[in-house]
Amino acid sequence: MGTHAWNLATFVSGLETESLCADLDSFVKGRKVDDNANVMLRFKGGAKGMIWASQVAPGNENALKLRVYGTKGGLEWEQEHPNQLWFTPFGEPKRLITRGGAGSIDAAGRVTRVPPGHPEGYLEGFANIYSEAAAAIHAHRKKNGKIPKGVLFPTVTDGLDGMRFIDACVRSSKKNAAWIKL
Repeated sequence: MGTHAWNLATFVSGLETESLCADLDSFVKGRKVDDNANVMLRFKGGAKGMIWASQVAPGNENALKLRVYGTKGGLEWEQEHPNQLWFTPFGEPKRLITRGGAGSIDAAGRVTRVPPGHPEGYLEGFANIYSEAAAAIHAHRKKNGKIPKGVLFPTVTDGLDGMRFIDACVRSSKKNAAWIKL
C-alpha cells in the first residue's frame, strides 16, 4: 500500500527517495497484507515527504491527494477532483488552475482529451499511458529508437523502483520503523 502515492510524488516532484521509515499495520483480523501504512520519506537534496495509505479509513473512498510545498509556494491536487490544481504562491491568494484552462501548460494540453469544463479523469489517464507507450513503440520502429520529446510512460524501471519501495517499507516496519536507505 502506498506505492501509487509514492510513484505519483516522485514523478510529479522529480525527486529521488534517499531513505524512508515505515510503520505498517494490519488492523483487519485475518488479513494477510498490511491495510494501513504511515511512511516518512527523505529525498535527495533535503526535501521530506509523508505518505498515509489506509484501507481502514471509514468515509474515505480513495482520497488520493498530493500536496507539494516549496520555496515559492504550494500545490494541491486530489484524484477525486482531477480537473483542479490549487496553486498558492507565498504571500498571495490561493489560485485554482483547471484542466485545459488558463494557466495550464502545453504538456497538459497534449494529454487533455475533452474540452475544458467537461469531466475527464481516471480512465483517460490509462488512455494517455497507452498512447504514450504506442508513440514510443512507433518511434522505435520508424525512427531508430528516438522517442519524441515529452513522451512519458511508466517503464520496467519504474516498476522495479516500486518493488524497492515496498521492500524498504517492509524492512523498516520490521525494525520498528527504522530509517532504511532506498
